Amino acid sequence: MPHSTAPPPWEELVTTALLGTDRRPTEQGGGPAELLDAAALLTVRRRAGLRPAPAAALPEPAPFDPRPPLPPAARRRLAQLLADRSASGGSGGRRGTAPDLTELIPQWLATANRCGFRAPATLLPQLLDAARSRTDLRPQALAFAGPRGLWLAGLNPEWTFALRGSSGGSTLPDITDSDAVARLWEEGLFAERIALLGAVRAHDPAVAPALLATTWATERAEDRLMFLDSLRTGLSPGDEPFLERSLADRSRNVRSVAAELLSALPRSAFAGRMAARAMSCVSPDITCDEASIAVEAPHECDAAMERDGVVAAAPSGRGERSWWLGQLVEATPLSTWPARFGGRSAREIVALPVADGWAEELHAAWCRAAVRQRDPEWARALLGAPSVPPSHGPGTASLAERSKLLTVLPAVERSTWVAGFIAAHGLSEAFQLLGVCPTPWAEPLGRSVVDALDIARDAGSYPWSFSGVMGLAERCLNPAAANRLDVLTTPQDEPEDASPGANGYWSEAFQRLVSTLRLRAAMESELAVGPGLRPAPADGDGGNNY
Repeated sequence: MPHSTAPPPWEELVTTALLGTDRRPTEQGGGPAELLDAAALLTVRRRAGLRPAPAAALPEPAPFDPRPPLPPAARRRLAQLLADRSASGGSGGRRGTAPDLTELIPQWLATANRCGFRAPATLLPQLLDAARSRTDLRPQALAFAGPRGLWLAGLNPEWTFALRGSSGGSTLPDITDSDAVARLWEEGLFAERIALLGAVRAHDPAVAPALLATTWATERAEDRLMFLDSLRTGLSPGDEPFLERSLADRSRNVRSVAAELLSALPRSAFAGRMAARAMSCVSPDITCDEASIAVEAPHECDAAMERDGVVAAAPSGRGERSWWLGQLVEATPLSTWPARFGGRSAREIVALPVADGWAEELHAAWCRAAVRQRDPEWARALLGAPSVPPSHGPGTASLAERSKLLTVLPAVERSTWVAGFIAAHGLSEAFQLLGVCPTPWAEPLGRSVVDALDIARDAGSYPWSFSGVMGLAERCLNPAAANRLDVLTTPQDEPEDASPGANGYWSEAFQRLVSTLRLRAAMESELAVGPGLRPAPADGDGGNNY
């Protein structure tokens, strides 16, 4: 058999394919079929002639995770939750009576972490995929994944998000070893440096600002902002010198955060300067027979004010003077005002009339100050009684601001206040307030929500407007309430003025609520084995090797 002519080099074939065989036929003069034959032959020859490459080094074994494995039932439940997340397509429309499993993943992870279990090795890829697509899952998912999850994330570029919020799986040095700490601080990745800064601050809060100062001048603005923001945890008077220097930072965002942190230190020099400015603007009104508040907003924003973080340019729609006044008042220690107004309490000061229409601006600034300084006395005064309509309350009518004020109160008091608000005003304005209440909801709050939903149904209200609150109830009601809610699942006769099909929706929604609560109860019972009891290895996770 005659030896076949060797095919042309690969580059020649590519050129012929691009130009076309009509303009540039193959060396044998053939058309497209001959070109493809030549390409196939050359491909096989190139692959057959490839020499084996040196074997890549095997990765280091996954680190040991000392936590006990999940009980078998809990492991199967996690697999079901993750599989449902992958299969759900978000098709919209009516949800039916089945629980939404994707909304239960955060609670399941929180409970598993609280019980101290480790993630099954075979489910780590699905767990990391879920955390990649849902940022709200990441803190709990990564805590549950543990050291083996970080190890696995280092092998897949799609999971690098897991390394950004940690030290990248690396071991931090001994915090007492100053040389090792300095070396990692100067040479480490950003995630490693953030983790190191947190560890140093937990060990000795005074060392963290000193460590920051060693490289502060050479850091990027966005990194300086993140480092400075980390000082919120454990903030103390010892941070004042570093924060004062940061007021002169070249980044406006860094200056703003430094000013905010200094205003949370009521004895700082910064707080004293802002208090002096605010008291020159807000004072007892001596022109009135009855006690009241007079306000004279600043007429200019001078260089010293700007250096202390006051932003000179007002947002669109805001007057400059009111904008400057609000910044001064919110940065002033709340302890300034009782002495300014004759020893009155926060509640008495807030109740004083404010001259010339400045009440809304002044009260809004006090709200921001109460949140920033975590002052429950002022938060109570500005919230007022829950039965009072927001538009007539002592503080601000903004539900967003009221939600922030509620976070300052103890958990039980917070839930009691929101329960009273719902009882007085219904659910139409309560969604944001419910979002800051601890879960599962305490009994008075849970009962007030269910009663308000029942009242809305009986009144023939448009049902879809309550879908957000119903979704919250599915996740936040105490599962023990399921049995007494059965009566609400039965369809009722529709009032004449009700939305068509409304009662069918309400019945369906209450059935879903009950079934979700019972599923949550089952999930909790599956995880009820404490780690100290060392439960038997779950199916498929008998060891600690990946």
